[in-house]
Amino acid sequence: MFDGESVDGALERIDDWEQSLARRAEQAQALAARASMMSATARSGDGLVEVTVDAEGQIADLHLDEGIRRQSAEATARSIVETLQAAKENLIRQFGTATAETVGADSETGRMLVEALRHRLGSSG
Repeated sequence: MFDGESVDGALERIDDWEQSLARRAEQAQALAARASMMSATARSGDGLVEVTVDAEGQIADLHLDEGIRRQSAEATARSIVETLQAAKENLIRQFGTATAETVGADSETGRMLVEALRHRLGSSG
């Protein structure tokens, strides 16, 4: 049988656990809200290509400077791909910051979420 202190201690642990779950759910909701609003932009080193990605890492905007006409199509394509990857890396950094500020960068959940985004966006990390 349990004595009074053991039951009280068990009830306190259950209350703590319940509060912890509620706190983590609130943090996860805050992260999801922030993540859904994110976008990231990168510009090529020569300034001729600018790519913006949305929260899913998809191209939301692509700007090509008129100076792009002075280079080959192959160079332009390579610049677009490289700048797109840089924009995705910027998005991952933003998500990492938001993760650190909500669920914690060192938490199992935080590490898992950032790694999942890296994988989904094809980042080498």
